[in-house]
Amino acid sequence: QVQLVESGGGLVQAGSSLTLSCAASGRTFSRFAMSWFRQAPGKEREFVAAITWTNGNTRYIDSVKGRFTVSRDKAKNTGYLQMNSLKPEDTAVYYCAAKNQWPVVDTTRGYDLWGQGTQVTVSS
Repeated sequence: QVQLVESGGGLVQAGSSLTLSCAASGRTFSRFAMSWFRQAPGKEREFVAAITWTNGNTRYIDSVKGRFTVSRDKAKNTGYLQMNSLKPEDTAVYYCAAKNQWPVVDTTRGYDLWGQGTQVTVSS
């Protein structure tokens, strides 16, 4: 059984960078797409970015385009979310998730694998 484990969160100042990792353990990762969501206190879980595992096609929400980059290392069974120019409004718990659908990836429906989440806090 595959499990997703995030790491890389932390407390940073506005303008800083962080890279989140999502490692798939247990078996070889076999989902079609890996996505990143975030959830701020009192808000719904929000889609951030996604990547197709085989071809590397990507999608982003508008608010992170040009600042965040989603990638994957198939040999390591690990996905990444590189976050640059962080803003206080990026503060949230970040989750990785996986599903066998594309391109409908921007809702939480259909994801059968979720990580435990990692906290990202951006101070002003």
